[in-house]
Amino acid sequence: MRGIIFSGGEGPGAEVLKKIAAGADILAAADSGLIAAENAGIEPDWIVGDMDSLDDQGRLEKYAPGQLRRFPQDKDYTDTELAMTLLREKGCDEIWIAGGGGGRLDHLFAVRSLFERKAPPDRWFTRNEEIRCLAEGRSLSAAGVCGSLVSVFPIGRDGWEAESAGLKWPLNGLVWERGSFGLSNTVAESPFEIHSIRGRFIVIMPLFFFLEKRQ
Repeated sequence: MRGIIFSGGEGPGAEVLKKIAAGADILAAADSGLIAAENAGIEPDWIVGDMDSLDDQGRLEKYAPGQLRRFPQDKDYTDTELAMTLLREKGCDEIWIAGGGGGRLDHLFAVRSLFERKAPPDRWFTRNEEIRCLAEGRSLSAAGVCGSLVSVFPIGRDGWEAESAGLKWPLNGLVWERGSFGLSNTVAESPFEIHSIRGRFIVIMPLFFFLEKRQ
């Protein structure tokens, strides 16, 4: 099952959000992520958080009480974390986050930190980027315009090894350490591929790669 979290902060525009939501099993808004969802004409199945960032509490009135999970402002988890927990409880084994870019830097770092978790998100969509989580032993294949930027970061525990095809600078044989990164690689052949032999990686690509697949 696929679950989508609409998060506050900078995210894709309305038409892109509709494409992201298409085919999802459960839609959840984390606090002010409800604004972005509704502006795209999307009514989530669940609204989660302390609701302190909503522009109008009246937005909640059309939803059934059972669709709301309200938490106190003094809590140990972010609204996006709480939405992830809910989606896991509902059986989602694939989670995408839309939003959470820009704005407060600490919030941006908090979303990035979710990819270090035992059960990380699978994709994260900001205003201009798609971030993919590549688990150990998994491969990524994507069609992209030659010359477009692709960046790769090792995350999680120590020990990483990857290989690639179609990138200008191959990842094969690179020695990765904590704090390493492959910044501003470029697409040389499309589609390009990245395979994680060992360890977990996040791959940052232009958002239009995702959109090209849905034309």
